[in-house]
Amino acid sequence: MRTISQLKKEIEELHIKPTDTVMIHTSLRAIGEVENGAEGIIKAFTDYLKDGLLLIPTHTWSFINEEKPTLDLMNPITCIGTLPNIAATHPLGKRSYHPTHSMTAFGKRAKDYIKGEESSDTPTSPDGCWGRLYQENAKILLIGVGQERNTFLHAVEEINHTPQRLSEEKKQLLIRNEDGTIVKRYSHVHYNPYCDHISENYVKFEPYFYYGKALSYGTLGEAKVQVCDARGCADIMIAISNHCDFDLCIDDTPIPFPVEELDNLLKK
Repeated sequence: MRTISQLKKEIEELHIKPTDTVMIHTSLRAIGEVENGAEGIIKAFTDYLKDGLLLIPTHTWSFINEEKPTLDLMNPITCIGTLPNIAATHPLGKRSYHPTHSMTAFGKRAKDYIKGEESSDTPTSPDGCWGRLYQENAKILLIGVGQERNTFLHAVEEINHTPQRLSEEKKQLLIRNEDGTIVKRYSHVHYNPYCDHISENYVKFEPYFYYGKALSYGTLGEAKVQVCDARGCADIMIAISNHCDFDLCIDDTPIPFPVEELDNLLKK
């Protein structure tokens, strides 16, 4: 069993600074047995990031739709696992008011970081919580999962105005606040006519992120960890996408440039 103290040491060995903004996507099963389970993982990160910010996705996209359009913050469950469910109701966390792609923030700046998210009209707005990962050059830790779980790459495609990623019309979605009041939201949703799960094809960028020194590897517990620099990964993905004459993410067609050409692409 990993203790909380051991986890904090392993976080340090991932070259995370106590002042960093860190987003984690996590497989608890991959990490293995940990002191106090998911609560222990949250405590290890919040203790270590004493002057930084911990961000945990608390997505609800799989069950918020036109038939069931309400994110109920009085019954805050998520669709992506145990740790997000605990984060969504954690007394130290501040959850963003986004009906499908919310996140919970922990730290001194948590309230300010999620401020205004209720006004976002896309799933991963460049001006919202997901776009701020780029602005802050956050670290994104993929703990026991791959780039197919890296929600930030959706935000990169929004930043880059990638075609056919969002519905043309805005859908009416609702948020029931903790006090029971209901707020209407009108938002585009993720949509592509050729592929239901664009993110499954993000894995092809991993070797380019690594070659471009925007990604490194480590471990946390028993899990393999990808440590991603948000800004570096975004710049690489945008450079590759803008020099390709077809949509890279609608199928598993390989990127048509060898990794050795990445330096030239970034200069153009």
